[in-house]
Order: sequence, then C-alpha cells, then structure tokens
Amino acid sequence: MELRTLRYFVAVAEELHFGRAAARLRMTQPPLSRAIKQLETELGCVLLLRSPTGVALTSAGVLLHEEACALLAQADRVRARVSALAGPVTLTVGTLADSAEQFGTRLAAAYREHHPAARILIRESDLTDPTAGLRAGLVDVALTREPFDDTGITTRTLRSERVGVVLRTDDPLAHRESLRLADLAERRWFRFPDGTDPVWQAYWTGSAEDGRRRDGPVVRTARECLQSVLWNGTVGLMPLGHALPEGLTVVPLADMAPSRLVIAWRADGTTPLIRSFVRIAETVHGTADRTRAG
Repeated sequence: MELRTLRYFVAVAEELHFGRAAARLRMTQPPLSRAIKQLETELGCVLLLRSPTGVALTSAGVLLHEEACALLAQADRVRARVSALAGPVTLTVGTLADSAEQFGTRLAAAYREHHPAARILIRESDLTDPTAGLRAGLVDVALTREPFDDTGITTRTLRSERVGVVLRTDDPLAHRESLRLADLAERRWFRFPDGTDPVWQAYWTGSAEDGRRRDGPVVRTARECLQSVLWNGTVGLMPLGHALPEGLTVVPLADMAPSRLVIAWRADGTTPLIRSFVRIAETVHGTADRTRAG
C-alpha cells in the first residue's frame, strides 16, 4: 500500500462521495476510482459499498480508515522532521509563454501543500527555447510544449491540444470550419530567429512537410506572433481554446498533429524533488503514465 493511495482512500472515506473526494484531492474522478479498486484488490476485501448517491464504509473500510489516518499523520511528522533537518530546498521551474497558466493554480497549490518549505523559482523563456532553459541547465524542470528535440530529456504528457491557424476576422478563410496546411501554402508565415530548435520551428511555422523557409517576420514571443497576424496578415498557429485579441480568430487545422503540454526534465538530472513535482502534476491532472525519454 502506498501512502498516496491511503490518502485517496481517506478522502473518499471522509467525503463518502467519489466526486467530492476527487475535488478535495484536486484530481479527476476516474483515476481515483481506479486507485480505490486496486487497493481493494490488494487487500482482498471490499472497503466501500457504492451506490448512485455515494458510498458507505464496510467494517474493513472503517478499520482501514482509522489505521490509515494514523499512518499518514506519522508520515507527515517524519517528513516535517527530515525537511527541518535538511534545510530549505530550491526548485527552479522553467515556463514557456503561457504554459504555466495552462497548468492552472491547482499544481502550485498541491506542490506547496506537499513541500511547504521548498523555495520555487520561476524562469520564463521566449519561443526561441522550447525547453524553457532546461537544455542550457538554467532550470530543474520545465512546463512547456512539444515537439522539440528531446535528446537527453524526459517528458511527461499532461494534455494534448488541437492546433489551429490564427487569422484576422476579415480574412477570406476566417469563417471556414477547418483548413489544411495546403490552404495556406502561399501565405506569409512568421519565423523564429536563427538557431531556434529545428523540430520546434518546423512544427510552428507549418514547414514540416515541404521544408521551405517562410518569409514572414521574425518573432520571439506569443504576443509578437498574434500582433504580426493582426498588423501584417501573417499566418500564425496556436492551440485551440486560448483567448485572442479583438480582430483575430482561430480556425482548426485538420492535418496538424496536436500540441502536447508536458513536464520535462533532464534524464541525467532527476532528483527526489523533481520526481515529486512530476507525481503531483500527474495526480492533479489525472493523467496516465505517458513518459517518454529522449
């Protein structure tokens, strides 16, 4: 039995409802339900009686709740004593454009809850460095987007988002339900500065298929991308569902691979604090194990 699973069980036992327990744990309901079923399988007994209105504890569930509360309290005391002896620790988190906002406030709250003594430093990078400082050794872990050259980097996917093309609302293509890259072949696309990760640059400039160098303006930030569309009619790409300035719209691209929102860290630089950060993010977002090592 893992402490994390026991925390899940205690929340359900006290809320007597999977939905309320999931909200309390800052996670979605399906992985919580799976974890409790796995716990029952490991113990070989039923802990909860489920009904459409909620759950009730069996006699085994009552006993486990009492013992789990004692174990978790002891674990919290041990963690506090070890942290006090070790002194303050620092984790530097790199972010790219709006990636931190996409992870939401739940991740920050959950990490503070588990590591109240940790000092978190945030370093934001522009679009020329999709690893958000990870490749250069400036950060410990990055909240960013793929694709990029992930050699020596491990990533955990938290969410995949469809991508669309950003156009002015008065553009002839702006009211189409969807477009394909071929529909934009003759348009001016923005470019990234020389030296930008070629995998990243090919994806966001729509040149993965034809390999041609785009002739639009050079940009470094998401805001510059949007403004170049607004002022110059340049073609830009972005994940769907994000807020846009007045005068711009986004049309889904049917033949564009999704953009994955990921946590990334150096394969040779994993620490307990980084592993904890990844586990907490996975719990908060309710994601399955989708780790890739570059």
